[in-house]
Amino acid sequence: MSSTPLPSLPAVKRTKDQAIHIGARLEDRLHAYRTERVRKRGGVQTVLSFTGYGSTTWVRVLGRVVLAKPGKLTARSGESAKALRDGVRGWRNFTSPPVNDAVVCIEVGGDKHLVTADRGGVIDVVLPASLAPGWTTVTLRPEAEPEATAAVSPVFIVDPQARAGVISDIDDTIMVTALPRPLLAAWNTFVLDEHARTPTPGMAVMMDRLARENEGSPVFYLSTGAWNVAPALTRFITRNLYPAGPLLLTDWGPTLDRWFRSGPEHKRTQLERLAVEFPDVSWLLIGDNGQHDEQIYAEFSRTHPQNVRAVAIRELSPGEAVLAGGRSAGRGGAQLRDIPWIYAPDGAGMSRQLSELGLLPEAG
Repeated sequence: MSSTPLPSLPAVKRTKDQAIHIGARLEDRLHAYRTERVRKRGGVQTVLSFTGYGSTTWVRVLGRVVLAKPGKLTARSGESAKALRDGVRGWRNFTSPPVNDAVVCIEVGGDKHLVTADRGGVIDVVLPASLAPGWTTVTLRPEAEPEATAAVSPVFIVDPQARAGVISDIDDTIMVTALPRPLLAAWNTFVLDEHARTPTPGMAVMMDRLARENEGSPVFYLSTGAWNVAPALTRFITRNLYPAGPLLLTDWGPTLDRWFRSGPEHKRTQLERLAVEFPDVSWLLIGDNGQHDEQIYAEFSRTHPQNVRAVAIRELSPGEAVLAGGRSAGRGGAQLRDIPWIYAPDGAGMSRQLSELGLLPEAG
């Protein structure tokens, strides 16, 4: 085991003396009711693995523990899991209840670690490791189901020499959606599948060129979307030829102290975390001007100017802006003269401006 210390990051844990918000108590009761019903129908603890990341001395493993019928969400005998194979409508991702505080055995490079999922069944843990740069895998298995099929999680290990990376928003940035509008958000999340979501023109080509130009560097997808839709988002990214990379999502519903989680705060927290984990990486931040991306990226640029190469903002069309609840009031980087900000409606426009800045070679 490497003697290099793991990234020092804040952790939020429930304590015996902490008052639990009524919303969280109601959610726990609902989960308990759903769990009992699924168990009676033969449901077992099942781990859904998400793409993780790390350095050569540590790895961040992400996943979720739910109750489901054997074989429904896990792959057997080399076949794709049913949910992944079918690519069915989004609401099916919400029908399997999470397992609160489930114990999971994670195997990383031959070492085994027992970790505990949170009250929403989410696994988010940093473990020591000794891994080579590039793609590798770790395995996750619910401790309560020793005969269960282990989930295999892809993990991207960032090259220690990497000095450039990409962090991109998802909704209205790499895919055309209407997430901020409650009814349309519910439609997109629970009814439509990823086939019905439209990729933003030129964005996949631009991001693929960035990834190829900076081989060994990370690409992250940062969104306020729920972990429930991670499989659909992963299929969308793969199907539309975006570079592979970890999804940094959140968990919907009440927290221990409030009714709803803060989407902007989630993005701020993850950006701060990446600045701590990869202090030598300078990021290209990609977002849109329909939500809070400009403000969040401007704040991060002011506090971590050494970690920002440039900011690229997708300009929404008038119709998209209406669905998104409007555009931002102004250009967030107007006062950040040392960090380039570019604006364009699509990937082709961003590519041209990045080439002019010397951040992307001219297309051949």
